[in-house]
Amino acid sequence: MKILAFAASNSRKSINKSLINYAATLLENHEVEIIDINDYEMPMYSSDLEEAHGIPDAASRFLKKIQDADALLISYAEHNGNYTVAYKNLFDWASRENQKVYQGKSILMLSTSPGPGGARSVLTLATESAHFFNGKVRASLSIPSFYDNFDQEKYELNNTDLVSELKLALASLA
Repeated sequence: MKILAFAASNSRKSINKSLINYAATLLENHEVEIIDINDYEMPMYSSDLEEAHGIPDAASRFLKKIQDADALLISYAEHNGNYTVAYKNLFDWASRENQKVYQGKSILMLSTSPGPGGARSVLTLATESAHFFNGKVRASLSIPSFYDNFDQEKYELNNTDLVSELKLALASLA
C-alpha cells in the first residue's frame, strides 16, 4: 500500500514531523512517501486572489499527491487550539480545486504537543470534519507530553503503551 505522510506544520523543528518520521518506520510493509508542506507554499487564501490569478499550482500538486496515495498519515500541530496557518492555507486552496480534498482515502490522524493535552483540540477538529472533505478516518491518536514520551536520541517513542496504541492505529490503515 502507498501511504502519503506529512505533518500539518511548517516548522523546521516540528515535533509532529518527528512523530510522522517515527510512525513511518513502523510501516515496514508499505511504501511511505513523506512530504513537507513547506514545498506547497502559496499566498494566503483570498477569493480576490483566486478570482484574479486562479488556484496556485502548488494546490494541484498537493491534491495529486493525495490522489496517488492509497491512504494518508497526518500529524497535526496545534496553534491556539486550531490548525497551523500554513496547513489551513494549503487545505483552503486545495479545497477550492476539489472540495473533497481527502478523495475518499483512509486516514490515520495523529497529533502531539509538549504539554499533556497532546494537541487534542486540533485532532478533534480534524477528525470530526474529515468526512465533509471525503476523508475516512480509520483511527486517531494524540501523543501527550512529547518530550517525556519521545526519545530524541533514539528517535522513537519510549512509552510502551503509546507504542502499542500507535501500532494498533497504524494497522487500521490496511
